[in-house]
Amino acid sequence: MEELDFIVEEAKDQMQKALEHLEKELTKLRAGKASPAMLSTVRFDYYGNSTPLSQAANVGTPDARTLTVQPWEKNLIPEMEKAIINANLGFAPSNNGDMIIINIPPVTEERRKELAKLAKAEAENAKVSIRNARKDANNDVKKEENASEDLIKQYEDKIQTLTDQFVKSADEILAVKEKEIMTV
Repeated sequence: MEELDFIVEEAKDQMQKALEHLEKELTKLRAGKASPAMLSTVRFDYYGNSTPLSQAANVGTPDARTLTVQPWEKNLIPEMEKAIINANLGFAPSNNGDMIIINIPPVTEERRKELAKLAKAEAENAKVSIRNARKDANNDVKKEENASEDLIKQYEDKIQTLTDQFVKSADEILAVKEKEIMTV
């Protein structure tokens, strides 16, 4: 049944998107180690346009506790600094005339636990999305008029197997991030 296979593929795509979203959200959680992804949400005013920092500068990590932002135009430094401060990431940027330097403060034990909780919440949101994709797919399968009960059951089992795989992947992604957060 092509229609049923299509329903399963669509559910798989939705579940994959939930995992990709989870990974993207977890990169924003700061685990005390500098990463260019920490500045991925920062946008600044570039000649009247709201522009991501990475589109007008090289963002680098010379060591585990430092981020550098090297703008392609030096006159943009004050605007970029202001954007980093306004992004409420808890960073205090400084500049040396050529680039912006951000020292990443070590994360306290209390903050680590808080970050781990946030990571768990993001993983739970991903699992909810995965289960919603399962529910939608199962409903679509049941609506299929030409399918026998055995065929419907067979496709529901396929969808459940997919769901289990994606939930397991979400748990594995979370475990890696929690280990990274809790490692001093």
